[in-house]
Amino acid sequence: MTELLELFRTMVRIRAFEDAAEAASQGGVSWGGAATDKVAEVRVKGPLHLSTGQEAVPAGVCAHLTARDLLTSTHRGHGHTLAKGADPAKMMCELFGRASGTNGGKGGSMHIADFAVGMLGANGVVADGLPIAVGAAHALKLQKIDAIAVGFVGDGALNRGPFFEALNWAQVYRLPVLFVCEDNRISATTPSAAMTAGENAASRRAEAMGVAAVQVDGNDVQAVSEAAARLISEIRAGGGPRLLHAITYRLKGHVSVDPATYRDAAEVEAALKNDPITLARERLAAQGLAHEAERVEREARDEIAAAVATAASAPPPTADAAYADVMTTGAGVWQ
Repeated sequence: MTELLELFRTMVRIRAFEDAAEAASQGGVSWGGAATDKVAEVRVKGPLHLSTGQEAVPAGVCAHLTARDLLTSTHRGHGHTLAKGADPAKMMCELFGRASGTNGGKGGSMHIADFAVGMLGANGVVADGLPIAVGAAHALKLQKIDAIAVGFVGDGALNRGPFFEALNWAQVYRLPVLFVCEDNRISATTPSAAMTAGENAASRRAEAMGVAAVQVDGNDVQAVSEAAARLISEIRAGGGPRLLHAITYRLKGHVSVDPATYRDAAEVEAALKNDPITLARERLAAQGLAHEAERVEREARDEIAAAVATAASAPPPTADAAYADVMTTGAGVWQ
């Protein structure tokens, strides 16, 4: 097995998961792997924020994390969670609101977490995952735990206060944290460049605080992996925080039911030609690994098909679960 093939495996698992989740959020999902060839009438309540097209970033970064390392995510957290090692069946159950989900079916897509693999949670508030990652990194340092924290953030967060506060605190205390900006060049439905002053904003703003930053082609999974490996090695050696600015592209709309008609057609066509999975597949073929790549993709589709089947048949939480994982004031009043 080559390193590229393993990175490719992570990417196609993420893509298969996102494709199945997207279809499920639209009222039904067709899936034809080893588990079934039928159309399952299943539904995810509400739209999802997909990371389709951005798979190279979590794959390249998380390849260098250990089980002890901690991670926070954005509202597009499925890929990060999978790359960190979470079970796709439990994740799909969470999206379906099932009791066997990673969060008991009560968190859903935007609040998905799995502490067992160090995934501290997705976050629906733009940029707010970063202060959590910094807090986790500070705890690791105080407890002298040999691990790091990673905080993923989108380019839409670069103009929000928590981004600056998180980088400032991390640098002042020389914390073991990697900030990863997944720059997909659009904030919801508005191109980020129109709202962001300065070129290479993520890198420049990090460097202004003394945080070393590296910019990389976020669609080149090997480039992401190499840059992440170097930065993570520096952090583990006590070098303090680092930032990885990965420029990529979100192939889908803001949410799974958004056709993204506001996108320029030529821009989308060009982005599709630069799909990170296609690029990696072509490299594997050039290495004589085309058949292995096909097998890996088939296995990923089958795995996610089985995850959908599991979620479709799993029971929802019971009424009593509504009172679990909440706080009481001590006076019989639940908050």
